[in-house]
Amino acid sequence: MPSLTRKMKNTGAGLRAVAVSVAAASLAVVLTGCGGLDTTAPSSVRAEPATTTQAARFGSVDCREAKCIALTFDAGPSENSARLLDILKEKQVPATFFLLGKRHIEKYPELVERMAAEGHEVASHTWDHKILTDLGEDEIREELRRPNDAIERLTGRAPTLMRPPQGRTDDTVHKISRELGLAEVLWTVTAKDYTTTDSDLIRERVLDQAGRDGIILLHDIYDGTVPAVPGIIDALKERGYVFVTVPQLLAPGEAKPGEVYR
Repeated sequence: MPSLTRKMKNTGAGLRAVAVSVAAASLAVVLTGCGGLDTTAPSSVRAEPATTTQAARFGSVDCREAKCIALTFDAGPSENSARLLDILKEKQVPATFFLLGKRHIEKYPELVERMAAEGHEVASHTWDHKILTDLGEDEIREELRRPNDAIERLTGRAPTLMRPPQGRTDDTVHKISRELGLAEVLWTVTAKDYTTTDSDLIRERVLDQAGRDGIILLHDIYDGTVPAVPGIIDALKERGYVFVTVPQLLAPGEAKPGEVYR
């Protein structure tokens, strides 16, 4: 795995430990490709309309007609999240945030509230980034329940989406996710932003992989990532993409608890 030696300003040992864990997790999924995992594409969900239509918070977007793409950010909130939210607000782009509980939600509650208030989708990345497939059922429930409860207290709305660490999931995780009302969301584009502080390179990696119905994985905990976001947004808009949250990407269908989407 590439060395994570660059400085992470004002983070402390706890955040650095999570950063290393997230880097290893993302690299593992890139290498394995989640081989054999049964996933559902956004276009398939849109073909099966739900009983209620998702409301687009940044204007009405029909991804059956528009060329949609979703920005997602894992492992925050962090000290970089406020600047990211400023950029997204300026660009009028919604995102989906898969948040960690320990040392993140509990450290930056005001940023969680701001994400929700500004129209972003607030979702779960577990409490402590434990690999769910290595845990017993009660431990899985705890890893998923705690961020759900914290997010609901802060935003008034319980998450409906979660991203499993390393993208690793199985039938037991599906079952417990279903119990807790959570759908599992993976990704189609990764910038490997844990390997570089070069914002131009991060931007190029995203643009090289981007396609219609893409789900872009980024991490705002890394110093090179947030500065890359304006260029990513501008370039994809020039290519005709419309940015949406993950629920908007699936509308008029809806993600079903216990199912996996990519």
